[in-house]
Amino acid sequence: MKFSYLQDSEDLLLELKGFASASVPGPEVIETVSEIVKAVRDGGDGALLEKTKLYDHASLLPDQILLKQEELDVAEAKLTDAERESIREAIRNVQLFHEKSIPSDWSASNEHGAEVGEKHYPIKRVGIYVPGGNVPLVSTVIMTVTLAKVAGVSEIAVVTPPDQNGEVAFQLLGALKTLGVSEVYRVGGAQAIAALAYGTKSIPAVDKIYGPGNAYVNEAKRQAFGAVGIDLLPGPSEVMVIADETANPAFVAAALLAQAEHGSGKEKIYFLFTEESIFPKVAQELENQVQTLSHKNAIEKVMECGFRSIFLPELRRVSEVATFVAPEHLELQVSEDKLPFLTKEISTAGAFLMGHCTATSLGDFAAGPSHVLPTGRSSRFSSGLKLNDFLRRTSFIRYDEVAAKKALPVVTEFALMEKLDAHGRALSIRVGKND
Repeated sequence: MKFSYLQDSEDLLLELKGFASASVPGPEVIETVSEIVKAVRDGGDGALLEKTKLYDHASLLPDQILLKQEELDVAEAKLTDAERESIREAIRNVQLFHEKSIPSDWSASNEHGAEVGEKHYPIKRVGIYVPGGNVPLVSTVIMTVTLAKVAGVSEIAVVTPPDQNGEVAFQLLGALKTLGVSEVYRVGGAQAIAALAYGTKSIPAVDKIYGPGNAYVNEAKRQAFGAVGIDLLPGPSEVMVIADETANPAFVAAALLAQAEHGSGKEKIYFLFTEESIFPKVAQELENQVQTLSHKNAIEKVMECGFRSIFLPELRRVSEVATFVAPEHLELQVSEDKLPFLTKEISTAGAFLMGHCTATSLGDFAAGPSHVLPTGRSSRFSSGLKLNDFLRRTSFIRYDEVAAKKALPVVTEFALMEKLDAHGRALSIRVGKND
């Protein structure tokens, strides 16, 4: 691999915008997903099984769509002690983090003396997509299902693609069993999203869908929005590493290679550095470390197409570029005294990883915050998956006759301004002031 870096320029942000923005799905993806969604919506289980055979090369019978409880039990029993404890430790950290976010119901008196406030309710039935295949994302189970459990969701349906033999990785199933999930379906892709959104004989429809996926899964979520709720549309993984003169080149290189390892070929990798002399050291570390990695070929492909390194000697300019890019993961491999400035000035990162010892993989697997994060510059306007995404907020109002009489003048004026006399009468008739 050969590496070069950009210098700051007037056109830098414009160039980065085109590189960093989420790619719009092409007509082929949109049309393919539209056909899949329509087929499953109209054809139910039959179409679901047909698409599973076509795309996942797994031939299933209708009674195999839902995994049996004994399959989950067997999978959990196959976990090694180390796997079991790692899963439980990650769950505990995620629970601890998200329990801090449980909102409180409240009430207060407004100017009329009426009671107003908010109540929060868990969404009744949710669907969670967990990518599978060659890289079963056990951590995604924990980073989604745990939040639903903490929120008090009563029905959790999980879909995950099988391999060509119709099997799902036992570690993934073991994590689901550990979390107390019993409704697991061995289907994936856009067809699984369609089944969750519209329902089939085997898979009752859900109220909201969560979880990361490929371009087809994301497009299916986009097309299903409105029929069901959608969490966000996370695309290929991203990392930005900001390094100063205190950064360890080996740590920097390891961070960049870790995100390239996801292997879709569309990952975005950024390296912003304030000390020019660090670049050749990091480049050498990239060359050395990649030789030892099992996904070497996929990583090299990502680094050739999706890597941008930029020399920015001024810290304020670093913060401007980082805020503009709005990366999914932002590693701050800088001295402690620079952290307050950067975390204040950079306002769009999906997740901050602060300090030389804080690898992104800690957030991916076990630290606590969900690793389902916005990508493609969407951190400018959205946040990572959080507890509130599994809750509904309902406002409430309660007026007695005294408060209603006090409110009558303002309601009357608004009814006159908006020429909605029935609105005015709806209150006046209740307080004996009907015309």
